[in-house]
Amino acid sequence: MTTAEAYARFAGREVRGVSPAYERLSRAVSRDDELLALLDGLPPAKRQPNLLFGVVRWLGGPVEDPAAFHDYTLTNWTTIEAQVRARATQTNEAGRCAVLLPVLAALPQPLALLEVGASAGLCLYPDRYAYRYGEHRVGSGEPVLECAATGLAPPARVPEVVWRAGLDLNPLDVTDPGDVSWLDALIWPEHEHRRARLRAATAIAAADPPLLIRGDLVDDLPALAARAPAGATLVVFHTSVLYQVPVPRREAFVRLVDGLPAHWVANEAPEVLPHEGLPEPPEEGLHNVLALDGRPLAWTRGHGQAITWFA
Repeated sequence: MTTAEAYARFAGREVRGVSPAYERLSRAVSRDDELLALLDGLPPAKRQPNLLFGVVRWLGGPVEDPAAFHDYTLTNWTTIEAQVRARATQTNEAGRCAVLLPVLAALPQPLALLEVGASAGLCLYPDRYAYRYGEHRVGSGEPVLECAATGLAPPARVPEVVWRAGLDLNPLDVTDPGDVSWLDALIWPEHEHRRARLRAATAIAAADPPLLIRGDLVDDLPALAARAPAGATLVVFHTSVLYQVPVPRREAFVRLVDGLPAHWVANEAPEVLPHEGLPEPPEEGLHNVLALDGRPLAWTRGHGQAITWFA
């Protein structure tokens, strides 16, 4: 896929109808030969729209107007390029816990959670958030994670979590204002509800920080998994992470996690982690597949806003 095609696809599948600013911007970049030439000088993994747009937002540049974005990016490319090369899209969306909850709540309790690609670890607190599936509410407190659920009865309670740990090549620190500002910059411009959710979730994590280990998802996973307490159900999970992992390492990870004494919960795009015999997704746009131990269960939306159960 060319860089132009990747930006057009981002506009049509990921942000269409949910971020007008990024839809306009990504379509404009897909037709902008000057910006495409700059992007093509980057490694393929560093050309993605979320990363470029997040860096420009983090630097205080304009993302609402494509013409202003074009001028700003050309003028400041040296600074932008350095940040793009140094950073990664570590969108730490606590809302994804809403689509993980039905699986986590049904496993033998208590749980030891190990997240691969944990970023700042905000998805390691499914027991601390509240949820609303239509009229059905689970848990208490803030933030309240809204999720449209189809085809399943929402869980009756939150899981019991006795251990939480994360593995990431570049873990972020919720007590570091600079790291939190990067997480904020990765949220799409119009999504003020997600900014409020980020503030509430980071407050929870900062009050009881998780164990976050800097490491590789293949080389360092077994040692971290071995630190989980006996008597708890170990759950290794990840959501919208594997697209950043080269295919050979992705395949090595799947072989590794499949052999661990743990349940494996994956929430990834179907082209990233394929499954046979999937039904059609419920609507246009980008959907992930929620799977338990390699068995696909449901379609989910990227920020946890909807789940459609088909298992």
